[in-house]
Amino acid sequence: MTTRYDVLGIGNAIVDVISREDDDFLVAQNLVKGSMQLIDEARARQLFDAMGPATHTSGGSAANTVAGLASLGAKPAFIGKVKDDEAGARFAHDIRSLDVAFPTAFAKDGPATAMCLIAVTPDGERTMSTYLGASQHLDAEDIDRETVEAAAITYLEGYLWDPAQAKEAFVKAARIAHGADRLVALTLSDSFCVERYREEFISLLRTQTVDIVFANEAELKSRYETSDFDAAVTALREETVLGVVTRSEKGALVVTREESLAVPASPIHSIVDSTGAGDLFAAGFLYGLSHDLDVRTAAHHGSLAAAHIIQQVGARPQKNLRQHAIDNGLAVSAE
Repeated sequence: MTTRYDVLGIGNAIVDVISREDDDFLVAQNLVKGSMQLIDEARARQLFDAMGPATHTSGGSAANTVAGLASLGAKPAFIGKVKDDEAGARFAHDIRSLDVAFPTAFAKDGPATAMCLIAVTPDGERTMSTYLGASQHLDAEDIDRETVEAAAITYLEGYLWDPAQAKEAFVKAARIAHGADRLVALTLSDSFCVERYREEFISLLRTQTVDIVFANEAELKSRYETSDFDAAVTALREETVLGVVTRSEKGALVVTREESLAVPASPIHSIVDSTGAGDLFAAGFLYGLSHDLDVRTAAHHGSLAAAHIIQQVGARPQKNLRQHAIDNGLAVSAE
C-alpha cells in the first residue's frame, strides 16, 4: 500500500496563549519555572487574567510537530479533538491552512477547546499551564483507519496519555499502523508524564507497540529512574526501539542496540522562546526518516529546526524550513 501521508500526529489540539513575564510573575502565581502543569478551567481563567499582553496561536505538541513537517515540505496529517467553538475553529483553520489533513470531527458539547497558557521569561524558558478541555475527550472512534493506514509513521504524543479513552485511541492507532506495515513513534513529552505513567510507557516499548521513542535527557533519566545519563542510555539501548534523545545545547543522540550516534546542536544567536524545541526536533527527524534519509541527516534536520524555533516566539515556524535546510547544506531527499 502506498502512503498518502508521511507522518500522522495524534495528540492534544490546543490554542497557545503566550506572554512574556518576569520571574516574579512565576513566584506570584506559584509556578515552577520550566515545568508543565495541568489546570482546570477556573484556574485557566484566573491565570489568563493575570498575564500581560499575549499572542494567541494554535499549538499542541504533536500539532506543532506536523506544522514543522509541513514547513519542511512533508505531507502530514493530524488527529486531535476540539470543540465547535471560537478556539476550535481557529485551531482547525490554522492547521488546515498549512496543508495538514485534519479529519477529526468537532465536539458539539462538553468542555471548551484546550488552552495552554505559556509564560516566557527573559532567559527564553517557558512555563506552561495547560487546560486540556475538549482535547482529552479524544477516543477510539476519532481514529480514522484510512488516515492511519495511509501514513508512513504515526506519531503519538505522551501528553495525551492520561484519559482512558485516549489510551484506547493510541493503542487502536498503533494496531492499525502495524497492521498496514507502518511505523509508530512516541514522544515522552515531559518528565511529569513519565513520572505518572512510567510503567505504562515501559510497556508500550516492550510490547513493541511503538518502534521509535523521543525523549529529552530529563525524561530519559526519569524513565529509567536514574540520575546517571550514561546508565539511562545503556538501558535504552536494550529496548527494541529506535531511541532519539535531545540534550539542548549538547545536541542529540540516536540510540540503537548497535550504537549511539551523537549529533551536535545547531548554532543559535540567542534564545527567545524555548517553546516547541522538542516538537520541532521531532519534525525534522521524522521528516528525514520518512524521506529515506540516514538517521544522522535526520537528526541534523531535527537540530536545525529546533534551533530555528527557539529563536522566535511561538512553536510554529515563521520561515520555510525546507529552504532553511537547503540553505544550510542538508539533503531534503534520498536521491
